[in-house]
Amino acid sequence: MKFVDVIVPLPLRGTFTYEVPAEWEDDVRIGMRVVVPFGKKKLYTAIICLIHTHRPELYDTKEIICLLDAQPVLRRPQLKFWEWISAYYQSPMGDVYQAAVPSGLKLESETKVQINPGFEAGQPLPAREQRVLDILSAGKIFLVSELNKQAGVKDVMPALKSLLEKKAVEISEELARKYRPKTETYVCLTEYASEENHLRKIFDDLSKAKKQLELLMSFIDLSKCLTNKPKEVSRKELLGKTAASAAVLNGLVERSVLEFYQVETGRLSTRDIAVSGMSQLNRYQQQAFNEIEALFKEKNTVLLHGVTSSGKTELYIHLINKVLNKGKQVLYLVPEIALTTQLTSRLQRVFGNRLGVYHSRFSDAERVEIWNNVLNDKGYDVIIGVRSSIFLPFRQLGLVIVDEEHETSFKQFDPSPRYHARNAATVLASMHCAKTLLGSATPSIETYFNARAGKYGLVELTRRHEDMELPSVLVVDTKEAYRKKMMNGHFSDTLKDKIDEALKNKEQVILFQNRRGYAPYIECKGCAYVPKCKNCDVSLTVHKALNVLTCHYCGYTEAIPQVCPVCKTPGLNTKGFGTEQIEDEIRNIFPEAKVRRMDMDTTRSKKSYGNIISEFEEGKVDILVGTQMVTKGLDFERVSLVGILNADNLLNFPDFRANERAFQLMAQVSGRAGRKNKQGLVVLQTTQPDHKIIDEVIRNDYAGMFNDECAERIQFRYPPFFRMILVVVRHREAAVLNRASQQLAADLKSVFGSRVLGPIAPAVGRIQNLYLKQIILKIENGASPERAKELLQAVADKLLSQPEYRSVTLSVDVDPM
Repeated sequence: MKFVDVIVPLPLRGTFTYEVPAEWEDDVRIGMRVVVPFGKKKLYTAIICLIHTHRPELYDTKEIICLLDAQPVLRRPQLKFWEWISAYYQSPMGDVYQAAVPSGLKLESETKVQINPGFEAGQPLPAREQRVLDILSAGKIFLVSELNKQAGVKDVMPALKSLLEKKAVEISEELARKYRPKTETYVCLTEYASEENHLRKIFDDLSKAKKQLELLMSFIDLSKCLTNKPKEVSRKELLGKTAASAAVLNGLVERSVLEFYQVETGRLSTRDIAVSGMSQLNRYQQQAFNEIEALFKEKNTVLLHGVTSSGKTELYIHLINKVLNKGKQVLYLVPEIALTTQLTSRLQRVFGNRLGVYHSRFSDAERVEIWNNVLNDKGYDVIIGVRSSIFLPFRQLGLVIVDEEHETSFKQFDPSPRYHARNAATVLASMHCAKTLLGSATPSIETYFNARAGKYGLVELTRRHEDMELPSVLVVDTKEAYRKKMMNGHFSDTLKDKIDEALKNKEQVILFQNRRGYAPYIECKGCAYVPKCKNCDVSLTVHKALNVLTCHYCGYTEAIPQVCPVCKTPGLNTKGFGTEQIEDEIRNIFPEAKVRRMDMDTTRSKKSYGNIISEFEEGKVDILVGTQMVTKGLDFERVSLVGILNADNLLNFPDFRANERAFQLMAQVSGRAGRKNKQGLVVLQTTQPDHKIIDEVIRNDYAGMFNDECAERIQFRYPPFFRMILVVVRHREAAVLNRASQQLAADLKSVFGSRVLGPIAPAVGRIQNLYLKQIILKIENGASPERAKELLQAVADKLLSQPEYRSVTLSVDVDPM
């Protein structure tokens, strides 16, 4: 007898063993999906990870209910990769499964089934399926357990699965398949009409039905069905080219002359894309290319530290081409969907239909199709995508490129697994015996430290493409400007003058403010009341265009009050400013300029990123206002001026990485400025013009920033010299949370000693009605991280086993950002 160990999509550690019915013993394979019962009544789509003959001793096995696949939907290296993600990031395998696989490949266990009233069977159904339809025919909604009793069969699930695929039943809450392949209706001659003597008789019979005869002759001509090279003809194409009505076509179907059949067409574009050759590398790019190739012979991972606009993307294209010529695949990771929009067209010009794109703005059905295309080797050899792309079923990776590797967007924060795509990508590549190239103008401290220490190879590209100069940086002291009444609003006279000059020269401007919305909060001028979220301990952000106050943590919204609800003073004042307010203000200052805003509020739809970027590239937009989205590797050749409106909110953030991130953001957005024959300009507004980071940005002194940060971090035991693990404790009652976090910290200190900090309340101490406390664990680089995680898990399990704390939630974030 065979048994399978499966991963279920639940936050549970370990796998679970099920019995394989005799009918499927020869068919089951690792990586296939199976429907299994779990708990009292629930059913889940599980993934087979092991096949064996050992019956468990601790519990009676249940049988798998349904085998969903003829071939595995995962490759073996993926399961190994899942195991690494689970172990390193302290995440249950079920959570990894949930994050990795598109939800369209999962069947959800719920409860109710009803007949589809519009269903008409084209041919007789198998007896078991017909029995189920007969039971449902009265229109009543049944539970699956009731259907089992009524049908008198061992298990109704296989019949339900088949009926669902035929669209005979609608399953609102039980076994709801989220993905169905997109199909198109095609037309062909029936078996009867395909015979020559029968076709002659049909022509005679249609002599009085001229429209049907004309349509049949047109079909024969289009389809070439009587020749040796027949062609498929869709219903849409036939009706479009003949101008016949659907009624005429249906008449031929009723006469059994023509019949319909369905063809899976897919949702992804299959149009042929014209490709062109690669651009020639310049002397400095070619030198960097040669250095990377040489280092790949010694190192699995190489860091390309190239200044902004140095042509890193062109270098990537040449590396990709070399890997493809060896018959291998490439994964090109970018931090933001916005970057995939601009890069896709650039890479498609070289690689055509061999390029696939994968990110969350695609519908679930589209993601399933991309998954299946990669799995079944249907043409995608290069995948460009965001962090979730690391889970695709690659056949044989040859190269992984992580562009803008320093970006925090590569880190998954919630839900579990809280992985970092850059670090996970290096492991994925090693499992495929592939190479990893990390690229950035401002590498993360950890990555640059690894390169300097010899763990990674290091290649420097210090010249901008076509010898463009780095932009000059002009610092404006806004504190002094306000004091001298030279500035009211958010634009200094200097910045306004430079914007005016750029617009007169038909050049473009980027304005960077790292906060979306109109203002961070509003305040009553009478009693200082500030509206706060009812679910979180945070003030509500003003969104003037929608006339609402919104919580950016839980999404709670309410209308902007006209009078203070506490003291009834009319009108509340906005405090601070976001991109929406900057957009309004710049429109008033330069009413003739065409202004667009790019932030999370304006890029929610699938095509919004591409539309904004295309308009800016084509010169239809003069001024682009944006959050950090505008800093990440976008390339606009007409931009001559960048305005950083408030550097202080970057420098004053309470985090040990604040200086590093401030340097990265300011240096990256500054890199958007500059044209081939003209040096760009950055106007940087701050109340702290003497801050050391401002000086390092002006001098583009990454090495100076790196050395300063390392000196501080080794003193205070931070990465890259120590590993960090963040434990977040949550509960609805503050008193229970305090006791639980205190006990957990005490137990951890008894094991780890002074390596444990906390518990402390985070900056936002309540989110979605759950109070939070944080405990930080700092581990020396020389210590075993695996052993530390084992001890941490044991302490956590001990706490959660106590009745008082069973409703407490713990989350572990390894290498937090």
